Amino acid sequence: GSVARSESTLALWEIVSVVSSFLIAEWMVLPFAGNSKLVAAVPLGLALALMLFSHRAHNETAREIGWRLDNFWQAARLLILPMLAAAALIVGLGILNKSLRFNGRQMLEWALWLPLWGLMQQYVLQGFVNRRAQIMFGRDWQSVLLVAFVFALLHLPNPWLTFATFAGGVIWAYVYQRAPNLIALALSHALMSMLLACSLSASTINSLRVGIKYFG
Repeated sequence: GSVARSESTLALWEIVSVVSSFLIAEWMVLPFAGNSKLVAAVPLGLALALMLFSHRAHNETAREIGWRLDNFWQAARLLILPMLAAAALIVGLGILNKSLRFNGRQMLEWALWLPLWGLMQQYVLQGFVNRRAQIMFGRDWQSVLLVAFVFALLHLPNPWLTFATFAGGVIWAYVYQRAPNLIALALSHALMSMLLACSLSASTINSLRVGIKYFG
């Protein structure tokens, strides 16, 4: 009915607004901010404010969004097989291209901050975009693919990252819709990011650069 259509339209507007804020920060603000990285806080802060306001408007609890532990192992079980397959593929590419390398100190540094970085991304991607996509399409492949498309869009124009994030986005969105647990997804995200960085050469993935920075 008209109520469902208006809710879908609002959900689409919310997704577009938040994603646009991140794209503005990525393509227009950060590349030209120099040492004044705090200016990026403006579009990112607006996006966060909209997300928090939207959660409140939809009466979404932290538990519903995925800030919880009770279903951690359920999410982990859903993640294990696709993550093992992805890990085998990534490491296999590294062996094939003779680019596999493991730096203990570097991996320790990544292990300290990548889970937090992954948690932030998964919160935006799943806790917000996925939930709004489900308002539009329900818990279905259409919403899963929309989430994956958004995640890939934010990693353009890096071809390897765009492909990897679309594939990862499909897996994480699918799992989230069945066991919404942001912590399990964040750990999976961190592990896959680490394997990608260790398996493919810096020149191949352009040191994980995205946006305007990909070209410079």
